[in-house]
Amino acid sequence: MLSLTLLSIPLIAAILLLFSRGNLSRNLALVFTLVQLVFTVYAYTVFKNEGSAAFEFLANWSVKPVLNIHFAMDGMSLVMLMLTNLLLPLIVLSGYNREMERPHVFYSLMLFMQFALNGVFISFDGFIYYIFWELALIPIYFIAFNWGGENRAKVTLKFFIYTLAGSLLMLFAFLFLYNGSPAHSLDWSSLTNNPACSCNQTWLFWLFFIAFAIKIPIIPFHTWQPDTYATAPTQGTMLLSGIMLKMGTYSLLRWLIPVVPAGVAEWQYVAITLSVIGIVYASVIAIMQKDLKRLLAYSSIAHVGLISAGIFTLNLSGFQGSMVQMFAHGLNVVGLFYCADIILNRTKHHEIEGLGGIRLIAPKFATWFMIVILGSVALPLTNGFVGEFMLLFSVYQYNTWLAVFAGLTIILGAVYMLRMYQKMVLGTAIKENMVFPDLYWNEKIVLVTIGILIFVMGIFPRPIMELTEPVLKNLIK
Repeated sequence: MLSLTLLSIPLIAAILLLFSRGNLSRNLALVFTLVQLVFTVYAYTVFKNEGSAAFEFLANWSVKPVLNIHFAMDGMSLVMLMLTNLLLPLIVLSGYNREMERPHVFYSLMLFMQFALNGVFISFDGFIYYIFWELALIPIYFIAFNWGGENRAKVTLKFFIYTLAGSLLMLFAFLFLYNGSPAHSLDWSSLTNNPACSCNQTWLFWLFFIAFAIKIPIIPFHTWQPDTYATAPTQGTMLLSGIMLKMGTYSLLRWLIPVVPAGVAEWQYVAITLSVIGIVYASVIAIMQKDLKRLLAYSSIAHVGLISAGIFTLNLSGFQGSMVQMFAHGLNVVGLFYCADIILNRTKHHEIEGLGGIRLIAPKFATWFMIVILGSVALPLTNGFVGEFMLLFSVYQYNTWLAVFAGLTIILGAVYMLRMYQKMVLGTAIKENMVFPDLYWNEKIVLVTIGILIFVMGIFPRPIMELTEPVLKNLIK
């Protein structure tokens, strides 16, 4: 029943919010997301992780002959649920001092997206998983289209076409697997215990891989991302970067590797190489950026490139490092985009070069912004260090030269992040009479929470590693 509870709360909330107005919708959204977080924490406390990869909190219904509704959780699912349901109240809270049109629709879409994201992470039937995968696209499309910035119609259409095309490729793969399955089932256990013929796994690999690579995104399927991140409203960008892209990296572990293992083994080197190319390419482009949100968008491509590279090494260090880094990246990127939103709303200025001296008039903001940046550049004792170290070690075990280039994500990341901070926050004020109030109460809560978690994860990553170790060891077998 706990799985159904985690699905029901955001869905009911999304419906109720449509009948609210003004500040009430925002307050209700915060309450419902906090309730969802409480139930997620409860699921973590009662989860029995006794060295087994068995599923818990099962919910099953069969609708013959096609549909087998199968919800469950293992350690990997629970980590993604914790990330999703932790970030949602922070994202809602981040908009408390922002005025917007039709807030009841905006927050209803946000809660509906939470419902779909939770569904993706606990679905163990391919058809149900695909439905939730598609449902997650609908609310973010309308959020970006209705509340986005300049050229939002063109940018959002491109994003929709890219992700829909990838989804159709995945649908074709599932249809083939269903027709080829002896039991005519898309149940995860059935697909993993009876993999498709190796002669079909090459093209099955590419159907799944392209669908997931678009969502992550991996070079060369990334061109929708920078424009969408820069154009979408900041809360929409937080949802995209903090949670939605994790659908892709999570699905590499959940579906691609166990369902088409022969295809993964055949194309492993190509997938890792594309990921490492993305790290270097996105980092170099980030250094050249003059717009803050676009810099952060390319930074995200570089970081998730390392996550996907570590996953395709097919060793425990890469798998565990990817889970730790997915959680860490979600926290860091939401913090970074929120700091960017604070700067843009205070100064109405988009260019990195045109600011300076913010620390002189907003020292609290400057301090927490720096902490989030330190997590992003993987300073030891921060959350980014643990995952990136494990990922780089896994790539090194696979290929030394690929590890050398993958390591550039840390070096180049420090270059563009610290240089951006120096130009925008340090030094003397470039804009005369700049008005930059220090953190408001809701901004303090969001940034302090993220900042504390950055150090807690960096010092004590063991809970995530212990939670995921049994299922990831079973995946390697």
